[in-house]
This record gives sequence, structure tokens and C-alpha cells, in this order.
Amino acid sequence: MKVVTLTINPALDKSAKIDEMTPFDKLECYDITYHPGGGGVNISRVLHRLAVESHCLFPYGGKTGEHLVELLQEQNVQVISTPISNLTRENFAVFNTETKLQYRFGMPTSPFSEDELAHLEALINVQVATNDIFVISGSLPKGLPTDYYSKIIQNLTVKGVKVIVDTSGPVFNEVLKNELFLIKPNQKELARLAGKKSLNKVAQEAFAMQLVTNKTAQYVVVSLGKDGAFMAHKNGIEYVSSPVISVNSTIGAGDSMVAGLIYAITQNETPKNMLRWGVACGVSATLSEGSDLAHKENIEKILKLL
Repeated sequence: MKVVTLTINPALDKSAKIDEMTPFDKLECYDITYHPGGGGVNISRVLHRLAVESHCLFPYGGKTGEHLVELLQEQNVQVISTPISNLTRENFAVFNTETKLQYRFGMPTSPFSEDELAHLEALINVQVATNDIFVISGSLPKGLPTDYYSKIIQNLTVKGVKVIVDTSGPVFNEVLKNELFLIKPNQKELARLAGKKSLNKVAQEAFAMQLVTNKTAQYVVVSLGKDGAFMAHKNGIEYVSSPVISVNSTIGAGDSMVAGLIYAITQNETPKNMLRWGVACGVSATLSEGSDLAHKENIEKILKLL
């Protein structure tokens, strides 16, 4: 069994600090850093730090795409990339040291060509084998139909793959038409999946258990932000609360949580410990600056607090 992560919409993440943010002025940034970004890319980065090797699969294009690949190779992440004609997008985050607030700017992606999509799908079918863990994480690029992820999953169904999905919006609704291993919505996303604006605690638990009962997913992990997370599975509901900490960045916290869950799955941990590892990795990501994600030493510290 191996882990394969798919990031159809990767990004080169650029982070900076600023001492004051005012409109119309030229603002001087400093402490500029670059990291590879995108849901599955981030998951593979954290898994590598936990000594779980994964195949990090994504399309890349232009100089920004080449930089993304180089950064992952420097981190010894196993890259399975396929070239495309358009530039890989850049995202930008700036941390205001005066207010301790972070501002995040996401850039759109250009559409793919039919040939590029066909090559990517062929690569997925080659890389993902029977009983593998296949992780779909992140948004879809412009121009792709909302059922694109769902079609990929359907092509892998015969292989008995454990499919883990972390996405949002109409794409998530389409994905839930399949039988999945694990999904990780946040509270707002769970409410949208239920067709509601919001859900109280009882309704959240009931809907998450409904998804398990009707075999949409074996595990439904719902992120509660600073309050931790809960998990629905065949034997009931589990909760793990987050410790109170000082947050430096929220970038990649959800991706780090998914990496923690996957790590625990590969170690055959109980559902409760799966959730502990997920929360520990998610919280530890917020201790890092920019898009540096969760580090093993911080994960171990947080685990002791849970």
C-alpha cells in the first residue's frame, strides 16, 4: 500500500511580513519565503516529515512550475509531475506584525487542454494501484466540470482504492456520489453538504453519521477550527479539542490535518488516535510562519497536550 496525493491546482506560495498596512502607499515587505503549495502537495510535504513517503502527483507549467518542482525535490518529496502549457499560479500571503493578522491572496488558474487532461488521467491510473491510499485535495482549475474528481474516482473504483477527499463547493457535492474512505469538511462545508446555512452540534453529528451510515464515507472528519475536530465512524462520534496557542499562520492547517490522519491510518491507529494525530498536525501548522506547515517536533509537543 502506498500513498498518492493529487493536486490538480498547485501553486507556488509566496509569503512576506510587513510592519504596517495602509491603502495607496507603497508597502515594504521583508522576510520573503517561497514554498510549494496546494492541497495534495502540502499533504505530501507533511507526510515526508512523518517518515511516510508519498507520490506527489500534479501538473506544472512555466518558471513558477519549475520552481515548485525544485522546492519539492529539495525537501525530498517524491514528485510525479506532468508538464502543461500554462504557468503554475502563485499565491501570496502577508503577515502584519503590528496587528498580528495574516492576509491571503489566491490567484486563479488557466484552463487545461484536452491532451494535458488526458495525460494527467493516464498518469493517475498508472500510479494508483490496488489498496493504495489516493488523496484528492484542493480546488479545481477554471474550466473543469464539477464532476471531474468524481470521474477520476469512478475509474479507480475497481482497484479497491482508499479514496480520501478534501475539497469544497459544488465539487464536494459531486464527489459524495461515490463511496469514499474519508472526507474532511469544515463546519461551513458540512452545512452546505446538508443543504443548510449552518448546523448546531446535534445536527452536525447527525448529518456526519448519516454520511457514514449511507456509505458515502467510512470516516467523516469535521474541522472545528480553534476548537479541534470531531470524527464520525461506524462506532460513533469522537471529539478532540485543540490546546490554546498563539497562531502565526493558518495556511495549510487543514492539509496538515489530513496528513496526520493519513499517517495514523498507515500505522493502523484507532479512530480516536487518528483524530488526535489529525488535530496535532493541524494545530502544529499554525505554529509555523507563512506556508511552512507542520513540523514533527511541534506535532510531538501538541500530541502531549491532547
